[in-house]
This record gives sequence, C-alpha cells and structure tokens, in this order.
Amino acid sequence: MTTTIVGGGNMGEALLAGLLAGGATAEITVVEPAPARAEYLRSRYDVTVTSLAEAVPKAETLLITVKPYHFTALLDELASLVTPGQLIVSAVGGTPTSSIEARLPGEPVVVRSMPNLPVSVGAGTIAISAGRYAGAADLDRVKTLLAPLGRVVAVQESQLDTVTALSGGGPAYFALLAEAMIDAGVLAGLPRPLSAELVLATAAGSGRMLGEPDADPAQLRAAVCSPGGTTITAIQELESSAFRAAVMAAVVAARDRSLEMGR
Repeated sequence: MTTTIVGGGNMGEALLAGLLAGGATAEITVVEPAPARAEYLRSRYDVTVTSLAEAVPKAETLLITVKPYHFTALLDELASLVTPGQLIVSAVGGTPTSSIEARLPGEPVVVRSMPNLPVSVGAGTIAISAGRYAGAADLDRVKTLLAPLGRVVAVQESQLDTVTALSGGGPAYFALLAEAMIDAGVLAGLPRPLSAELVLATAAGSGRMLGEPDADPAQLRAAVCSPGGTTITAIQELESSAFRAAVMAAVVAARDRSLEMGR
C-alpha cells in the first residue's frame, strides 16, 4: 500500500527525504499542485508526484503537511475522496483533530503530529496524538511509519501546541543562536568562513553530547564555566540581557499563537 504525502513544501520534503533515507518499505507518492515544485520533487527524489484525486483512493496512509490556511479547503476536497480505514496523519500546526474529524465523513482515523525539520536527516523529534476514532494500534502504525525519522513520542493533544512551540520551532531558535554567534565571531575579528566553521562544529558536537542518555544541559554549561573564566563572563552578559526570560517568553508566545490558530 501507498503512503501519500499531501503537500510538498519544506516539511513535506523533509518527511519525504527522511523516509526515503530510512529505507521506507511502502511506496511513497506526493501531492503537490505547484508545477515547478512538483517537477523538483520528481527529479530529486524519483517519486511519483500526482493529483489528490489520483493518490488518495490508493493510499493506506495520508501524511498531510500543508500550511494551516490551506487546510480547510483541502479537507473539503478530501471529504469525497477518503475511504473508511485510511489513516490520516496531520502535521498541520494549530489544527485540532476534532476540526479535521468534523469535516470528513464517517469516523475518520486521525492522528495529529508535530515533526520538526531534522526529520530530513533522521534526527527529528515527532510528537503524536490520537484523535477520537484512533486507537492504540493506529498510534503504533504511525510510530512504525515515522520511526526512521527520529524520536517519536506520544502525548496528549492538549500538549501539542506547546510541543509545536518548543520542538517544532526549536530548530529555528538554535539556528538563530548559531547565526548570532557567527556574527559575533566576525565582530571579534574572525573571517566569516572560519567563524561559521567553528560555530557549526560546536553546535553539532554540543548536540551529540546533549543527545546522550541522562544528558543534563545545566551540567554541560557548568562544566565549561571555569571560575572567573571567559565562559562564565559571557553567561553573565547573556543573563544581564534576560536571555532565559526572552527564550521562555518566545516559546510561550509561539504556544499562544498555535492555540489562536486552532480557534
């Protein structure tokens, strides 16, 4: 049976790349209406890119990755195409499973998910939550499908807006920090290529350390901060600018935006 990714934008491509790299055994098709984007996906990944009407009736699983402002119109189209028993996995931010179920016929099996962009390299974090008509076996199917993409965790749907703000947007926060650090290196006199090389290698190494079992960010920070040294001085400067408070406020603001979108 076929897994159909509906939406070939950044997240759709990331999921496609991760599934193919992870050795996906099911046939994967993509629905992408923009001709140039569709041709790009065909040529780069050697997959079938087709229409919604062609793909949906053949699919065992629909993995929906469109933007929230396109979702209502898409659901109206899907209402006449979906069949009983199809597994519908939504990766659309800020859209509750109840809103999806209300627009589809019968008792649709819907699982809401929140992947992040590192799924493209098999290092993503994906939170999933079952809708009203999805059971434990359906969650297991989704876990099996998405396992090659990284860490899959089941959460309550009420937690998904916070997950969206935290791990969904997390890669952008880390990228912004890396970008600022690169600029800081340039400001302090390093050539930009060297500054970028150092910062990105440091980010990759720190990520590996933090990915170890029982890793503790506070302990890693403390291990680098020698008494009276350069790093603790830098930490003091960040804290004087309310660094942690700014990060916390940003995540809460993103959570609130996700809730607003859901309403």
